[in-house]
Amino acid sequence: MINKKFLFSLSLATLTAIQGFSWGQKGHDTVAFIAESHLTETTKQAIDSILNGKSIVYYSNWLDNASHTPEYAYTKTWHYKNIDPDETFENAPLLDTGDVVRAINEQAAILNDPNSTADKALALKILVHLVGDIHQPMHMGRRNDRGGNSVRLKFFNSNTNLHSIWDTRVLESGHNWTYTEWKNQIDRATPEETAIILADGTPEKWGKECYLIASEIYDKTPADSNLSYDYVSEWTPVIETQLLRGGLRLADLLNSIYDPYYKGANLIVKK
Repeated sequence: MINKKFLFSLSLATLTAIQGFSWGQKGHDTVAFIAESHLTETTKQAIDSILNGKSIVYYSNWLDNASHTPEYAYTKTWHYKNIDPDETFENAPLLDTGDVVRAINEQAAILNDPNSTADKALALKILVHLVGDIHQPMHMGRRNDRGGNSVRLKFFNSNTNLHSIWDTRVLESGHNWTYTEWKNQIDRATPEETAIILADGTPEKWGKECYLIASEIYDKTPADSNLSYDYVSEWTPVIETQLLRGGLRLADLLNSIYDPYYKGANLIVKK
């Protein structure tokens, strides 16, 4: 007879592994929904055709599950880029299996190449997810602690780790909103603010920006901390900013790929 405690532990371990990949479902849904709200009609039609009527929100979390399957296990390291304290963003060793910065560039190149024979739907699903990932600070975390997964602490007296609280728990504690409510409340940038967010956008620039945030998080979140209201209050505005940046930048990238008349601010798609 299978021990019930074993089954519970196995389920918990599986859930932890899945959570260890990204913002959590609501964060990715929010990024994708913000992006979807800023797509041109031409881009919307192209995406609708590629995804067979499904939206980018529908697929925003797809890669977190797919990366755990044998077919897509090669994407496991595409969710992050790790930089240890004695390294810089620029000189951190590159994994042979890839990272989030290079993967975004590669998927965007596939989608932007009309002669590419690669699976465009797959590239689009991957790209939508990874643009969300690169804006989650712990995805620019340290190699020596597995992006914060080994930094043990308490969150409102509950045992957890640094990566986990940045995936879901700070976000959920800051605002218990649906992803549509998140979008409606934070997607309010002025044209001037939007221009600053989008200017000269590249995965390298986004990744370094997020790495600097991660460095500050490490400084202010020592292991064995017991975090509560003050921490949520301090970092919720950062989460709001990162989700908005991710959504607006994803829209700019997709519009640049699919709408020939759209003048993108990013440096990824050259017309």
